[in-house]
Amino acid sequence: MKNTSKMPPVNGKISIAPSILSADLCQLGKDVDAVREADWLHVDIMDGHFVPNLSFGPSVIYALKNRTPLALDTHLMVERPLDFIEAFAVAGADLLTVHAEAQHVENAIKRIKDFGIKAGLSVKPDTNPETIKPFLGELDLILVMSVYPGFGGQSYLPQSTSQIQAVRQLIKHSGRAIWLEVDGGINLETAPLAVRAGADALVAGNAVFKTADPALALSQIRQAAAGN
Repeated sequence: MKNTSKMPPVNGKISIAPSILSADLCQLGKDVDAVREADWLHVDIMDGHFVPNLSFGPSVIYALKNRTPLALDTHLMVERPLDFIEAFAVAGADLLTVHAEAQHVENAIKRIKDFGIKAGLSVKPDTNPETIKPFLGELDLILVMSVYPGFGGQSYLPQSTSQIQAVRQLIKHSGRAIWLEVDGGINLETAPLAVRAGADALVAGNAVFKTADPALALSQIRQAAAGN
């Protein structure tokens, strides 16, 4: 069974993906509606092993698919991605990102492609970007974690800027159109840093959903990123 991805091609503009990990789960539908002007919606999936936290299952992806027209940018922070890919693809994920540090990465990327959706690869803050090289030919997105994954609300790590720059160079040398997404501590101050370093997609959680007006916060982050 193949999915039909709504992820756009790399288009030269900065995309903002609010992370529902920071949303109020008691009013998730309302929060998602509030960020309808976003480019994508970011969904973090955690297994309690790869990171010390648990989050959402495929039913949340299915519910979101029926609630919002936004593409579902789904980040598998899991030790064994092959155990998760089919369920989330069938539920409606538009892009599935696995970790370079997880098990069976090459097979996981191929499996994602089998479902006709976009494939991403993420690296933790201490992972050498060179580990991405063998997979560049199959990737639609590379996600640089600018915090240690597992919990929202962390601060942007200063060393992330050099890692973003290194990944941007890898993408450039590959000659392929690949999104460079950054996730962790993105706000009005750090969004321009990430964009100057080479990011063209930003995940923002607390800076959007932990404010009185998520729609306004989203707009302000977009303006900050564009005016980097």
